[in-house]
Amino acid sequence: MSTEYGADQIQILEGLEAVRKRPGMYIGSTSSKGLHHLVYEIVDNAVDEALAGVCDRIEVTINKDNSITVVDNGRGIPVGINHKKGIPAVEVVFTILHAGGKFGGGGYKVSGGLHGVGASVVNALSEWLEVTVYTDGKIHKQRFERGKVVYPLKVIGETDRTGSTVTFLPDKEIFEETVYDFEVLKQRLREMAFLTKNLKIVLIDDREETKVEKEFHYAGGIKEYVEYLNKNKDPLYSEIVYCEGSRDEVYVEVAMQHNNTYTEGCYSFVNNITTPEGGTHLAGFKNALTKTFNDYARSNKYLKDNETNLTGEDIREGLTAIVSIKIPEPQFEGQTKQKLGNSEARGAVDGIVSEQLTYFLEQNPSVAKMILEKSILAQRARDAARKARDLTRRKTALEGMSLPGKLADCSDKDPKNCEIYIVEGNSAGGSAKTARSRATQAILPLRGKILNVEKSRLDKILVNNEIKAMITAFGTGISDDFDIARLRYHKIIIMTDADVDGSHISTLLLTFFYRFMPELIRQGHVYLAQPPLYKIEKNKVVRYAYDDAELDEILREIGRDGNNKIQRYKGLGEMDAEQLWDTTMDPEKRVLLKVTIDEEESSEIDMTFTTLMGDKVEPRREFIEKNAKYVRNLDI
Repeated sequence: MSTEYGADQIQILEGLEAVRKRPGMYIGSTSSKGLHHLVYEIVDNAVDEALAGVCDRIEVTINKDNSITVVDNGRGIPVGINHKKGIPAVEVVFTILHAGGKFGGGGYKVSGGLHGVGASVVNALSEWLEVTVYTDGKIHKQRFERGKVVYPLKVIGETDRTGSTVTFLPDKEIFEETVYDFEVLKQRLREMAFLTKNLKIVLIDDREETKVEKEFHYAGGIKEYVEYLNKNKDPLYSEIVYCEGSRDEVYVEVAMQHNNTYTEGCYSFVNNITTPEGGTHLAGFKNALTKTFNDYARSNKYLKDNETNLTGEDIREGLTAIVSIKIPEPQFEGQTKQKLGNSEARGAVDGIVSEQLTYFLEQNPSVAKMILEKSILAQRARDAARKARDLTRRKTALEGMSLPGKLADCSDKDPKNCEIYIVEGNSAGGSAKTARSRATQAILPLRGKILNVEKSRLDKILVNNEIKAMITAFGTGISDDFDIARLRYHKIIIMTDADVDGSHISTLLLTFFYRFMPELIRQGHVYLAQPPLYKIEKNKVVRYAYDDAELDEILREIGRDGNNKIQRYKGLGEMDAEQLWDTTMDPEKRVLLKVTIDEEESSEIDMTFTTLMGDKVEPRREFIEKNAKYVRNLDI
């Protein structure tokens, strides 16, 4: 039977039905990330009031039923009749896509809501939503269910305050999970408060017996943000360099400070929205930084006439910087809309930073000296790294540079089919080499723990034998020479013992990938193998459990009696090749965890690596004490 395909078969999704049909198009996903995005959309609208100078407090509450309430003390969403639609403006905002004060330039000079779809999309994806508006001496209220009006806007009382309250319950029919994570909301709301100085944001969790409350309020704005990001590092100098100004309708704020690490952390924002891929504003900042420091270095004889200029990379070694701009009509590029494209932003940031940074360096010669001495050391290390990199770069077959001797390579040459196991120790490496599928699985055993790259410059990293072996095996090169197109294996699988040492080795490897080959993680090539913790044998039938809960389940199923033989694996070396294949390496049966990066939380990821792998012991102790309750399967 043929199906007709004509004009009447083209579906027209009316208004918010489109959002419910394709939620991912509007909020990215229906996973935990999309769930939390609903909160940010409503909070963004309140922050727009703060950016307009008419709101200084926002309160976000996770209620007992996991609904969310957002309260602000702004002007209140307009309640008058919208003459185009013949309904109150507040109803337009919550029921019609692409409606709001951000279009047409009248309502807000600058706005954080990225696509202008905020309130109506949240309404469409909620079981119910209630909005209360305090304005003109009256309290107005309206309720919606799955985007549809339950009752029209009505006056329910009188008031002397202004502002809006929005409460919504995410729809279980839409979201894979509907439980809010306090920590995730805390990080994003903290960031919003840093970016809007003098705005107070309060986050309350009402779900537990004891109410949890966290307040974020930063009079210093992004200067305090830099201070926060550098708290687990040793700053090179005490001052935080701050540049501020307006040019071509672009308001620019930059705060920066160098620390004693070797990694750069520059984070950029447009109208309080993070731009993980940077764009014109970040390019303007980097250009100003490179030019200004080189000019100062030349005129103050830090660089001789015959010496080459410092690169931007040299100057930004150990730099923490926030580049935040406010712009009336941001234009975003790329598939994910995470890169700013406005050309005027580049000139505005470049001009303001060049001028004010020049003045700062002239006024603070001792700070300038510290930065330039660190930059010149970085330049020398970069030259040494280039030489070391030439040795580690995988040559073509004609040049004859062989793969690492301890690598057991696979015979298939199509990277899509190939995977490499990075295995801890020679005994596990031996079992893995015997167990593997030789066509598609390569094995690279590591001897002991690799270098902690968080405490080392690139030149030192490149002469480390274990790291050299990985770079050569992967084929991609490293850092600036990195080219994902040359990757020889589409799955890089870290396989370590399920104990403290194994976890440490995994963390060292992930630190190396994150700092010097982040694209491997971004493009989904890095995995963690999950070897079982227990082998259970009863009447010659063998089962495996990957955690305590699974062990309990198996024991309930087979019965708890004296015939059960339970073995707790201390390491991969305890398994013979057949067991290792059955439990951890067989693509049909194994469990792999894919390692991902949430670009919107890059500053928090950076801080976590610094805390765990950096020089300071105290922050690490605090982190362990705080997170110990989440640890499972830890051998003591």
